[in-house]
Amino acid sequence: MRLIRVDALKKAFGDKVVLNELTFSISEGEIYGLLGPNGSGKTTTINILCNLLDADNGTIEIKGKPISENTKYLTGIAPQEISVYKDLTCEENLKFFAKIYGLQNSQSSSRINDLIKLFRLNEYAETPVSQLSGGWQRRINMAVALVHSPSILILDEPTSGLDVEARYDLWKLIEDLSKTDVTILLTTHYLEEAERLCSRIGILQHGRLIAEGSLQDLCRRIPATQLAIVETKEKETVCRKAKSIGWEYRYYGDKLTFWLPHHHTLKEVINIFDGMPLSSITLREVGLEHVYIEMTNK
Repeated sequence: MRLIRVDALKKAFGDKVVLNELTFSISEGEIYGLLGPNGSGKTTTINILCNLLDADNGTIEIKGKPISENTKYLTGIAPQEISVYKDLTCEENLKFFAKIYGLQNSQSSSRINDLIKLFRLNEYAETPVSQLSGGWQRRINMAVALVHSPSILILDEPTSGLDVEARYDLWKLIEDLSKTDVTILLTTHYLEEAERLCSRIGILQHGRLIAEGSLQDLCRRIPATQLAIVETKEKETVCRKAKSIGWEYRYYGDKLTFWLPHHHTLKEVINIFDGMPLSSITLREVGLEHVYIEMTNK
């Protein structure tokens, strides 16, 4: 079932077109990743979806209903900036936002207890948010977004600024959330995060969706089954040899990378470049980062 439908959405600020006929949909129960460079339209899309901003043209429907004041209760958002009251405890924040959303006392208590358990906040329920680490502040930020049991949870850069360990902990939590009845729209600049968490991914640029699909679907957009990363002092010579056998190449950062149309063993690749001064060769699979760079650089 399609939970969200975005159809031909347009938005401009003066002469600057931010969304240009943007169209996509999100199915119930999936984690949908919306990726794109800064300024591609992600934040504007979220603001329109949450009924905080009007579109110039196009429509958004949630559960078949056009967005309005009534559909606000179907969405919960955990913004990139921590949006809870840092001088209040975790439990006090949950109680406050439950009251804002109109939950009755008995309903509120039950929901807050469930969220404290789900986010493993028991130890910190009475701790002011200001005293928590960044990772735990992210947890209460997400918990508050779910206090009214929304159908769609929007996570805007949910692990921004966290260290690796805290990021992994939050990824596991998001995976656990996806096993409940919550549908998740996630924006992130961490491509590894999107690879691990998202069932489908849309790549946004200049207000349009330029690619969409599962990770496997997207990786098939690059005509390669394997990549060879080569370090050499004679790059032109090596590139000429690769081109002669039909291998395209790209520079990802400063790494010279060849697109291999078929899988090869390391020994086979070494033999192809026999006699050339190579410092190292590394073989790896095509990943989201390669698709993203290829699509956004076109």
